[in-house]
Amino acid sequence: MERTYVMIKPDGVQRNLVGQIINKFESKGYRLASMKLLRITEEQAKEHYKEHIGKPFFPGLLEYIISGPVVAMVWEGKDVVAAARQMMGKTNPLEAAPGTIRGDFGLDIGRNVIHGADSVKSAEREIAIYFNKQEICSYEKTLESWLYE
Repeated sequence: MERTYVMIKPDGVQRNLVGQIINKFESKGYRLASMKLLRITEEQAKEHYKEHIGKPFFPGLLEYIISGPVVAMVWEGKDVVAAARQMMGKTNPLEAAPGTIRGDFGLDIGRNVIHGADSVKSAEREIAIYFNKQEICSYEKTLESWLYE
């Protein structure tokens, strides 16, 4: 099974959206393998968003992502990276379809509620920033025989 990294950003935590967002992933049938509430350090943020260093929006992104607690999660399931991206919707909430997390809850591109890895490789890299191997709990659910062929 594939793994992905999903993070409910500070605006999602402050707006009490954590439960609703987790419910969307659980209702879809994905397995929560790890989760923690944390304040991201500046070093973690720079590592996470290293491809954006030097871009005009980077200082604001850095300031925002370390401004309050986030919920960091590892989700498992078949094609979970692509599915999570689809469930989140486009980065700009104004372009995100209704029914997606950003389409339903996001108002501004700079406060778009959620982050998700964009590839399996990115998911592996991002998971390693926030979790050690002992914190990830893989397990089988009997429900999975009803979800996958």
